[in-house]
Amino acid sequence: MTAMKQQRVGIIGGMSWESTLLYYKKANQQIATRLGGMHSADLLIHSLDFASICDWQHRGQWDKLDRLMADTACRLEAAGASAVAIATNTMHRCAPAVTSAISVPLINLISNTASACINAKHKHVGLLGTRFTMEADFYRGELQNRGLTVTVPAKNEREDIHRIIYDELCQGQVTSMAKQRFLAIMHSLAAQGVTGFILGCTEIGLLINSDDVPFRLFDTTDIHVEAIVGHLISSSGS
Repeated sequence: MTAMKQQRVGIIGGMSWESTLLYYKKANQQIATRLGGMHSADLLIHSLDFASICDWQHRGQWDKLDRLMADTACRLEAAGASAVAIATNTMHRCAPAVTSAISVPLINLISNTASACINAKHKHVGLLGTRFTMEADFYRGELQNRGLTVTVPAKNEREDIHRIIYDELCQGQVTSMAKQRFLAIMHSLAAQGVTGFILGCTEIGLLINSDDVPFRLFDTTDIHVEAIVGHLISSSGS
């Protein structure tokens, strides 16, 4: 078997562990496909306790979350990570704090998602995610700065999406009622000119996939994992 050296990525996970599980599975599947043989992904995963994070999010205590994310990223760098990834959309609100704290790159989910939308020539996208992701500027602002038009659901629709994510998907519950609510919201946004949808929460892919809708979906878990794998094999050699 040919030895191939990978980079090592540190993943800040557990937000929720349901989607972190997908990151681990998909990264290993891609590495096996691209490198062959018995290869698997060289990853360090720090899985955080989501309960306290949820509490701080809903209390608006982002300063605490900035410190937690930055400290976790530093620990991963100290353990040998050559890049860090935050395995969640919402917590990219803390990306500036993380970037400032580490000397290795942050594999930014939002930046890679914007590139995927642009490369696919979908300039008017619908953004689905937690209330924090849909309403704050940290996500929409970066997409708009890249030239994308971003539309989010109406307030009552945002509340329903937020509730489904936290009360159901993050706890492993996937229901037909939740799927139908998402589909109705997506069709409503499509009537406003949206041509592609950003699944801007790493759990939404558990509920909705391309077989469910006639629209182009940008699953941020898949996009982020592809970027992570790209870094892992960027310096592969014999």
